[in-house]
Amino acid sequence: MNKTPLIIKREYLTRVRKKSFIVMSLLGPLLFAAFMVVPALLATLQDTDMKKVAVIDGSNVFTSYATGQPAFVVPDREYLEFVILEDTGVETLRENFESTGYYALLYIPENIFASEAAVLYSDKTIDLDTKTYIENSMETEMEDLKLASHDIENLDEILAEIQTNLNMRSIKWTKTGEAQESSTGLVMAVGYASGFLIYFFIFLFGAQVMRGVMEEKTNRIVEVIVSSVKPFQLMMGKIIGVGLTGLTQFIIWVVFTFILVTAAQSLIFPDLAGKMAQNPSATTELFAEGAPGATAAAGQQAQLSEGEEIMMKVMNSMESLQPLKILAWFVFFFLFGYLLYASMFAIVGAAVDNETDTQQFMLPITLPLVLAIFVMINAINSPDSAVAFWFSLIPFTAPVVMMVRLAFDVPTWELILSAVLLILTWLGMVWVAGKIYRTGILMYGKKVNYKELWKWLRYNN
Repeated sequence: MNKTPLIIKREYLTRVRKKSFIVMSLLGPLLFAAFMVVPALLATLQDTDMKKVAVIDGSNVFTSYATGQPAFVVPDREYLEFVILEDTGVETLRENFESTGYYALLYIPENIFASEAAVLYSDKTIDLDTKTYIENSMETEMEDLKLASHDIENLDEILAEIQTNLNMRSIKWTKTGEAQESSTGLVMAVGYASGFLIYFFIFLFGAQVMRGVMEEKTNRIVEVIVSSVKPFQLMMGKIIGVGLTGLTQFIIWVVFTFILVTAAQSLIFPDLAGKMAQNPSATTELFAEGAPGATAAAGQQAQLSEGEEIMMKVMNSMESLQPLKILAWFVFFFLFGYLLYASMFAIVGAAVDNETDTQQFMLPITLPLVLAIFVMINAINSPDSAVAFWFSLIPFTAPVVMMVRLAFDVPTWELILSAVLLILTWLGMVWVAGKIYRTGILMYGKKVNYKELWKWLRYNN
């Protein structure tokens, strides 16, 4: 009688009832939802603390006494105020700077154009946003003053005419001829996250198989189990049971992440759904010269806040990613990638008596996975390169590398070939694992090497 279903049930129920499984099942969706929502939320937040910056202009070039503001200040900083100081030295202000209420002191030396260096003084570390704003604003003003010194006629009109702010959007043509907005950054992020999750799951749950086998072997529980269960059934039950645990956790993560992201969107951006309905999806017609509705679409886009715009771009770009296709292939590569490596982890668990002895056998297992991570980084930048192509077909690296390439629209024949090779390699590894496992689980007190494993593999039934 096949006892594999009983072993699967035991392994599965034992693990899903653990506190660690419950905690990770709840914590995972929170982390993934935060990864998706927090960037859009941060874009809506502003530092509302008023910052006063004193200005001592030794060059008298940037001073505008009529307005009381430096010439480089533009009215887009609501919470940043500049105060020009006359007949005041840096050392004088330094003595009682804390009592002045100033956030910082900007000192512009007399030879600013020769040295191209100014100094920001403060009694605290100046935030990067303020420093960058002042630096960029002064650079722009100095460039304008240098151009003005050449006495070019109609300089202001020329500068206004050539000033350009290009908004580059990515449009993907589907096989049906539709146009969908896509995001290269989002595609890269999804590819990297998918590949890394596969890597993480294989290591996490594969190691659980190895530890489970070692624990039963060390406690001599396996001697009782194999008296009523065939070793191969025991191995397959343990591998499949742990794999179903990982799949269950992944499904929980997907469902709860979707719920949390939807809830966060409705709370943080309550008007986004209505605005998305009013804003047409990005199409090539939007950018066609003189396209009907292009002006209206641009006007509607302007009504979105920065955070809402980021969120809407993410939602629109997700459509072009075909999330259901990616999810289905993720489950496939996770399952068979895990089954392949779990078989090898089961061999290691059966061959040794303690975790210290696993080191010599772990290198052949971990090396392909580590190599897959390095190739994954290359595949993100060049998904169609020869390196990415071949490593997405090699079964030991395909689960990680192919998930990265999948986000960039891999041809169907490559996916099918990779899947077939992975399944065939898994079946071969199961045969090898079964031959070694049946001998190894009852072998105690002997230091095992690769030569010994080869003997076990050659034993007849």
